[in-house]
Amino acid sequence: MIYKDLIIIGGGPIGIACGLEAKKKDIDYLIIEKGTIVNSLFNYPMNMQFFSSSEKLEIDNIPFISKEAKPKRNEALEYYRRIVTSNDLCINLFEKVVSTEKKENGSFVVTTEKEIYSCKYVIVSTGFYDMPNTMDIKGENLPKVAHYYKDPHFYSMQKLAVIGASNSAVDAALECYRKGADVTMIVRGPEIGRRVKYWVKPDIENRIAEGSIRAFFNTTLKEVKEDSLVLDTPEGGKTIKNDFVLALTGYKPNFGFLEKIGVKLSDDGKFYPQYNENTMETNQSNLYLAGVICGGMDTHLWFIENSRVHAKIILESIAKKEKNK
Repeated sequence: MIYKDLIIIGGGPIGIACGLEAKKKDIDYLIIEKGTIVNSLFNYPMNMQFFSSSEKLEIDNIPFISKEAKPKRNEALEYYRRIVTSNDLCINLFEKVVSTEKKENGSFVVTTEKEIYSCKYVIVSTGFYDMPNTMDIKGENLPKVAHYYKDPHFYSMQKLAVIGASNSAVDAALECYRKGADVTMIVRGPEIGRRVKYWVKPDIENRIAEGSIRAFFNTTLKEVKEDSLVLDTPEGGKTIKNDFVLALTGYKPNFGFLEKIGVKLSDDGKFYPQYNENTMETNQSNLYLAGVICGGMDTHLWFIENSRVHAKIILESIAKKEKNK
């Protein structure tokens, strides 16, 4: 069993920020990441552009220089990777955490697929991108259905249905349309999402208005078949031809993981985790939350630019405990 003062679960931007703060305060730490550096950002669409400007994505006051005011995915990957390597952060990649258990003496045992660790403090900064919100309909498990979008070239000359009206759905619909896909959007609400990037929203609305992209509003997908989709529209049931489905219906944190550790979640369907806003410490002493995971199902509440402060808050709390012990 390997001992560390602090284990940080998740090597995204906020997990990296926590590592930087731990290093400053001379706390023996380890970041454990199940994939590559900033794994969630790596899995974003190839051409994705952030809503935030580059300075709002900076951590530890390290300048983020991008070609445009709002950087793209590849620039963010370069930025965060260079922070990890140039600061020689202690991070284990491609090592999945299997369980975290709190012992009677207050310490934690963190078990991964490769090793077992013991520590005094744990920070959970695992984001939300790994678990898609499923539609729970017949045919959802067919190979033609995907919950993640990467490259528009794949869908060229295909009948593609994009489920959702968020930033990810709109970006996918526009990119695939411009690469030659026959795109249909299926939207549960009456309009394109209000939080869609302001420079993109007019584009998608104009493409729909001119008929370049077909859209069914106030509509739900009822069934996926090999070569068609069954829709529930305001005018009744409708079947349309289809080759592929991008179900971009959002993602959620791993609530089961939090519950197993003993973190209390709200019972209102939002599953807000219980934590002290002044320290980010949960109802389990010495167990902290950082980043998007703090928002429960409301994954739009926290993002890089407003949760990067969590690192300083948490490490100040830990340093204070170490000083007073």
